[in-house]
Amino acid sequence: MYTTTIPKQEFSDRIAKFQSNIKAAGLDACLVHANESDMANVRYLSEYWPTFEASAVFVPVEGEAVLLVGPESEIYAAHRSVFKNIEKMIEYRESAEPECPGMVFKSFQDIVTQYTPQGSIKKLGLVGWAVTPLPVYMSLKEQLPEVEIVKADATLLPLRFVKSENELDCMRKAYAIAELAVEAILNEIVPGMTELQVIGIAQREIYKHGGEYEGHSLYCFCGASTNNAISRPTHNKIVVNEVIQLNIGARVSGYSSSVGLPISIGPLSEWKKELINFGLEAHLKTIDMMSAGKPAGEVVKDYEAWVKERGYEKYMLYGPCHSIGMMEVEQPWMESTSNYDLEKNMTFQVDTFFYDKDFGFRWENGVILKDGGVEMLSSKFMKIIEI
Repeated sequence: MYTTTIPKQEFSDRIAKFQSNIKAAGLDACLVHANESDMANVRYLSEYWPTFEASAVFVPVEGEAVLLVGPESEIYAAHRSVFKNIEKMIEYRESAEPECPGMVFKSFQDIVTQYTPQGSIKKLGLVGWAVTPLPVYMSLKEQLPEVEIVKADATLLPLRFVKSENELDCMRKAYAIAELAVEAILNEIVPGMTELQVIGIAQREIYKHGGEYEGHSLYCFCGASTNNAISRPTHNKIVVNEVIQLNIGARVSGYSSSVGLPISIGPLSEWKKELINFGLEAHLKTIDMMSAGKPAGEVVKDYEAWVKERGYEKYMLYGPCHSIGMMEVEQPWMESTSNYDLEKNMTFQVDTFFYDKDFGFRWENGVILKDGGVEMLSSKFMKIIEI
């Protein structure tokens, strides 16, 4: 049985909307890809979450969709997916590339013949272009030489931009669990712990309170490594009077959260306090600028102008927001070049990162866009914390 709290009808509705977009794009079908770490598009359509192997959903412009899995995943997929159509293909095997002697697989020609109305296609869209396995692409070129293959992310990804009430409920729960994990860290962290031991506290709480996985690679950095925009925790030890960066997220029914904040054990230097306080002010300023109906690019330009006016531009790497949903970072980005309007029930991470040569920090909280403002998905830790 599938594992999500998203109703089965909602998956059917997603397929129908997707097929409408496929038709509007002049395509005969789309092939949607995912892997273990970036499972969003396939899970969005089918509830299937691949492990070890890659996977895809083949969606014809008319007719039933089919889940494509690797050699080991057929039974697992049948237990997990909302789809009744599941086919096994060698192209989706794990990266160790077992030969799988004695096993029988479908080809892409078989899939097209069986699952398209005419048994043939002229134009195929690839969705999840950046994670499409090279063996898949090579087989498509070999097995369907007359078919035009095009990037088609825009046929599916916009369907994920505005969240349903069921999706929002999953996200609210994910953020509540992340807050519980942060609270446990604040209660238990002591000098001498390693960054990895701190993350262990968060992982315990995520699974204890019903999270199905971490929402992303969990962050705990102490000292100079906090100026890394992205990194991983290490055996580096927690020390006093240094910036400690936390970013903790849980995953619930496929939907991610993240709560990010700098803390310290003992007081920080005046300069570190100054920049962190400004970062929190910038974080709150961004939230105040956001509401449904506003042009996304305008929000970013206003934010960047405000930071520059305050004199902190040199310490800003980027900003101020990216979307969040089934992935902690997903489209659409909110950048100065963005040319779309914010819509009600879009969900964003307000991601406020500043850094200097020997430290950095990130304030990060989720919001749901509403008319006239936002609903905060997390606000418990939007304050300076010195333990």
